[in-house]
Amino acid sequence: MLTLQQIKADSDDIVRRLAVKGFDGRKAIDDVLALDEQRRTLQQHNDTEAAELNSLAAQIGAKMKAGQRDEAEALKQRVATLKQSQKEYAEKLADTEARIREILLGVPNVPCDMVPAGLTAADNIVDKEGGVMPQLPEGALPHWDLAKKYRLIDFDLGVKITGAGFPVYLGKGAKLQRALIQFFLDEASAAGYLEVQPPYVVNEASGIGTGQLPDKEAQMYVVTADNLYLIPTAEVPVTNLYRDVILADADLPVKNCAYSACFRREAGSYGKDVRGLNRLHQFDKVEIVRIERPEDSYAALEEMKDHVQGLLDKLGLPWHILRLCGGDMCFTSAITFDFEVYSAAQGRWLEVSSVSNFETYQANRLKCRYRGADKKTRLCHTLNGSALALPRIMAALLENNQTPEGIVVPECLRKYTGFDIID
Repeated sequence: MLTLQQIKADSDDIVRRLAVKGFDGRKAIDDVLALDEQRRTLQQHNDTEAAELNSLAAQIGAKMKAGQRDEAEALKQRVATLKQSQKEYAEKLADTEARIREILLGVPNVPCDMVPAGLTAADNIVDKEGGVMPQLPEGALPHWDLAKKYRLIDFDLGVKITGAGFPVYLGKGAKLQRALIQFFLDEASAAGYLEVQPPYVVNEASGIGTGQLPDKEAQMYVVTADNLYLIPTAEVPVTNLYRDVILADADLPVKNCAYSACFRREAGSYGKDVRGLNRLHQFDKVEIVRIERPEDSYAALEEMKDHVQGLLDKLGLPWHILRLCGGDMCFTSAITFDFEVYSAAQGRWLEVSSVSNFETYQANRLKCRYRGADKKTRLCHTLNGSALALPRIMAALLENNQTPEGIVVPECLRKYTGFDIID
């Protein structure tokens, strides 16, 4: 959530930068400024009356001590009037502050200056690429056919049990899935991330804290009886560990990683691009989350990108990094880099990670702050990234590593799988 300080510093610049995301923020920003002026006027009235109440209390005491009971009673009448007025002002203040917050919850984060202009994925910029494109044998199969051939994943069983988008992993498919999770967690731990195991359901305050609510409520599974939400990513519970927390300067940076199942309704997703593992309602992911001082967050972002790139290099997958344009970024992000791997049998790029800096946007919602060396409290910067999401990694590994003898397991995973080839 944008801060009033940000908006007041240069409202025209905020509106300009929001336009990079395709969001017309003029009315919202003007409404917030007008309501803030109203709030300050109400607060001034409240403060003036509070000062008068303090003065009257002293005067009443003096009158009573001097035996001037009639004058004291007259002052008490004034006190009663002021207290009623204060109650009314407090209600108006609370209403005004609630209206400001409601508007700000509907305003996305402003993109940083590195974000390119553009409205769709076609406007994203390839920042970097690496890896070697595989040469597949004649008659190479897409992963959904490979999964059936080697009995690795049963999509029909998932439909029977739950519905489309909930696959059942079997045998070596389940072992490969587990191997990827353990590999990603071990790599994160080696990079200094503290592993946590969070809940898979969160309350409304947690969804608001990281920005999934109210913006993405239609994409979340809701446990209506308890007003809880199944997590779309471990980012939500892990970042909320620091909601309403003031960190010491020495505590920073905070580096956490977590494995979780993730749940997304993906409403409106249809067609060939969602076949097989390409788009699921339930999937596994390892997430990395960082809480940083503002001056350190962009260096941390580069470290996170390097970490994800290192994972893809060890897996032997061809990759590129996209710097997302304003129109293709998520609601809460100040800048996002997507990692995509090439799926040879499908002949297309598949997104496997998003690494984002949210600057103070989430921290303001969360009230996640730190106390600097000067003893002043400031909002932190929050960052997160997939390291990595499993379904499309699995799809690319199966397709790119198929041979006439079977599917070759990457060297880095063999100590976890216990086998070198799927045949």
